[in-house]
Amino acid sequence: MVGLRFLQGALIGLGAVLPGISGGVLCVVFGVYRTIMELLSHPITTLKKQYRMLIPLVVGLCFGFVIIAKILGFLLEKYPNPSVCLFIGLIGGMIPSLFREAGEKGRSKGSFISLAICFSVTLALLLGINLIHVTITPNFGWYLFCGFCIALSMIAPGMSFSTLLMPLGLYTPLVTGIGDFDFGILVPAGIGAILTVILLAKAVDSLMKNHYNLAFHGIIGIVVAATLVIIPFSSFVESVTSGVVNVVCLVVGVVAALLLDKFNRKVEVPE
Repeated sequence: MVGLRFLQGALIGLGAVLPGISGGVLCVVFGVYRTIMELLSHPITTLKKQYRMLIPLVVGLCFGFVIIAKILGFLLEKYPNPSVCLFIGLIGGMIPSLFREAGEKGRSKGSFISLAICFSVTLALLLGINLIHVTITPNFGWYLFCGFCIALSMIAPGMSFSTLLMPLGLYTPLVTGIGDFDFGILVPAGIGAILTVILLAKAVDSLMKNHYNLAFHGIIGIVVAATLVIIPFSSFVESVTSGVVNVVCLVVGVVAALLLDKFNRKVEVPE
């Protein structure tokens, strides 16, 4: 059982840092989301009650998070365009499952309005940054923001805020710094994540309980808009070789995400 919890934690850690995969969704799939939220809201009390499950889970989460970050940092540095295409495929392959989960409790006009507003605002913001050639220089403040995004991807099922960091140019330095144990990155990102959990964990939990449809459809709008901005269109026509490689990576990402979704649907989630 300890080994299983460690493996589940490692996969959740992967989901927290890998674009297109949500650590929060994997928490739900493995039946530990409620326990994780209780840990974040009441750490001492929950740890005393559930330490046998939580210790291997958290150790596995940290292991998966750091190892995957190390691999991603290497891939993004050596093979940037194929790596981004792989991520886009993962995200694209997860959209159907996100949409299905968003409609779990029904849909309303408000659901689609939420999706449209979040999509439009996110797309306008990111395109505006690109059009006026704003250069974001990673610093303490921006790494605080990165920690905020990472924490949200854990406490909000379906949220993969790694996707939002990519068009801002923050994702590569973040994962590289995590993999290299760069404390200049780890410290502010950790502070941002901890503050987010302290300030928002209960609010996000309440939002998902009381306004599930609006929140989840809004998440989809953000994810789709952020993904459109990072598509490296020019790399598909640079040469035949680069175009083929990028298409293959795209397809591999989609297939991997669909297989993961198929596996998720077969897993019986404990109440």
